[in-house]
Amino acid sequence: MFLDTGFLKNEEIQLVLEKTVDGNKEKNWVPAYHFSISDLCGTRMGVCDLRIGYNDNLYFGGHIGYRVFTEYRGNHYAGKACLLLFQLARKHNMEYLYITCNPDNYASRKTCEYAGGKLLEIAQLPEGNDMRAGGEFEKCIYKFTL
Repeated sequence: MFLDTGFLKNEEIQLVLEKTVDGNKEKNWVPAYHFSISDLCGTRMGVCDLRIGYNDNLYFGGHIGYRVFTEYRGNHYAGKACLLLFQLARKHNMEYLYITCNPDNYASRKTCEYAGGKLLEIAQLPEGNDMRAGGEFEKCIYKFTL
């Protein structure tokens, strides 16, 4: 199920596999890869993950998550990581991905635009969605055609 990820690098960054997580049908979770975003010398600058497959939860939760550590922000590392993750998603025969963020997270919105996403909507999270328990009520839904 999980593929080799050694090719996930460019002239500036590499994605270093930290772990994989199997899906859980009972919880409606899909399998996922978890990476560190590192420079070519191995300095860890952030983290990202890719969820493989499709289900209703991913429309609001997204296929990709990312976080760049404060001292490395402003270099498009999250966007560059997304572009690399798109390659892995294609190897899993995925045709599109969603990335979501809070409407007031302007850095993440810029990342989605940098990576070529199309804003589909700013959606209200449905009642019962787990993210509501954390105080979130809306998500920007970006779609990426692979």
